[in-house]
Amino acid sequence: MNSEADTLAGTSRPLSPGAAFLLGARALLPLLLGVAPFGVIYGMVALQSGIPPLAAVLMSSVVFAGSAQFLLAQLIGVGAPLLLMVGAVAVLNLRHALYSASVAPLLGHLSWPWKWLLAYLLTDEAYAAAIPRLLDPAHRAVRHWLLLGSGLALWSGWQLSTLAGVLLGQGLPAELPLDFALPLTFIAIVVPLINSRTRLAAALVAGAAAVLAAGLPYKLGLFVAALAGLAAGVLLQPRRAGQERQP
Repeated sequence: MNSEADTLAGTSRPLSPGAAFLLGARALLPLLLGVAPFGVIYGMVALQSGIPPLAAVLMSSVVFAGSAQFLLAQLIGVGAPLLLMVGAVAVLNLRHALYSASVAPLLGHLSWPWKWLLAYLLTDEAYAAAIPRLLDPAHRAVRHWLLLGSGLALWSGWQLSTLAGVLLGQGLPAELPLDFALPLTFIAIVVPLINSRTRLAAALVAGAAAVLAAGLPYKLGLFVAALAGLAAGVLLQPRRAGQERQP
């Protein structure tokens, strides 16, 4: 029998919008195991940075970008100017332009309301969960429903984990140091991605630059480290192009 259950089990048969939505959501669920602790930690760090509880929760809906929210919380904590905060978030989220460029040929026919909604929901995890299925020609008619399922699953998990972090954070002593949580979280995200010599070199250069520029005001060392790592990657990539494959 040709059924939607067959598709959910792994075959490539046409999907209804509802089945596509569920398939996208189910693909994202395993990633919530890593996202949930990240959201809880953000809620706690936001409170320690002086952000009111309601604003900390709303930031997860408005910004909806974990790394950018951590950076914003830290910049607010040190009293950084508004212009710097906007610029920092913009630079940190530039990678999303790459995701957009990747899915644009697949979703370019959609109406503007659909494009705006999916652009808002397009995050690292949602893209990673949805892209293998978006590339399947059998899902051409319901690609937007697949991405919607992945995006909403992540959005829901992020909002709930942020709320949990805010509620837990209000019961913790104000002097409890949670600054270590941010670098540890990013280390856990970055290290599995260092799977080539080029990426290793870029990471080492960025790390060294971050240490050397740590004394710069308003977290400007982040920009220096990011630019140094990007430069190292660009310079080394052509030399390694014929020797190693990049995923």
